[in-house]
Amino acid sequence: MLRDAAELGGRILLSSLFVLSGLSKIGAYAATVGYMSAMGVPGALLPVVIATELLGGVAIAFGWKTRVTAFLLAGYTVLTALLFHNNFADQTQMIMFLKNVSIAGAFLLLTVNGAGRFSLDGKSR
Repeated sequence: MLRDAAELGGRILLSSLFVLSGLSKIGAYAATVGYMSAMGVPGALLPVVIATELLGGVAIAFGWKTRVTAFLLAGYTVLTALLFHNNFADQTQMIMFLKNVSIAGAFLLLTVNGAGRFSLDGKSR
């Protein structure tokens, strides 16, 4: 029971970052496009970014298609670290980079172990 509750809590905590980030990008759409463009990433990709964060976050929270979603979000998280947090001379950026890499590690654990019993994936067994 403790394992099941910890898996659910972990998924919710992990996914909350992505859901809140996606929502904040909607609220600051123009500013986010400007930031992406300044970092050399086309602002036209913002709808894809928002969809990835919102839909991926919700899928992880509910434990739906968890292994595939977690694998894709691990790649997304590493990619964002490389694109947006690559100034290692800036300690804050290095910490943000390492945070993203750590989050990717959590997603890789979900990829291997799945969502657990308290999930939509667990209900389909």
